[in-house]
Amino acid sequence: MNGIKIEGVSKRYGSGETAVDALKGVDMEVEPGEVVGLIGPSGSGKSTLLKCLGAVVEPTGGKMTLGGETIYDGVWKISDLRALRRDRIGFIFQAPYLIPFLDVLDNVALVPMLSGYSDGDSRARALELLEALDVAHRAAAMPSQLSGGEQQRVSIARALANRPPVILADEPTAPLDSERALSVVRILNSMAKQYETAIIVVTHDEKIIPTFRRIYRIRDGRTVEEAGEGRRTRESSPY
Repeated sequence: MNGIKIEGVSKRYGSGETAVDALKGVDMEVEPGEVVGLIGPSGSGKSTLLKCLGAVVEPTGGKMTLGGETIYDGVWKISDLRALRRDRIGFIFQAPYLIPFLDVLDNVALVPMLSGYSDGDSRARALELLEALDVAHRAAAMPSQLSGGEQQRVSIARALANRPPVILADEPTAPLDSERALSVVRILNSMAKQYETAIIVVTHDEKIIPTFRRIYRIRDGRTVEEAGEGRRTRESSPY
């Protein structure tokens, strides 16, 4: 599988009587070109799972495969985790975290530049993504000159800049109103299909939960897969 596959992933913090099992054998799959929602109450393990997938926190056990490559199977199978995060995983956060002293184009181009691509190739790739996300006209603007929706579009472009097989989005619509939140979801679905990227969206946002075709609900460190309203709506539609 070239998307995301998680098999029996567990994470324990601490030891002995004070140990806390944040994840208890999580199973999850996301196909290339698919956007899946990960929902659950605070403290259920959502953030821990995302940190494990993002190679920020080491699991206690299980197996994780990203983009067809096993990155963890009891131990890390990748020697350079920094390069893995930079080149193979795109991150989208609740706040855009754009670099304030770089313009929009360079905020996006910096990612492939750090991976060794030439300045010209990096900027060409960045401009292509900004055009796809309808913010190319803001390429020379500074982050402080952008609206909240524009900033989030730029952060999506940055996440796609190295053509990663996987994007992990942590509450990407939380600060946005309904119209802009739904716009971000439409963009993620479009980008997932266009670039064959597997995307997991962690969210509490009731505005966007009905858009997912598949949902993983996590509670007490375990996941249950559900058909989302997005799937039911499409399957029941006569069009």
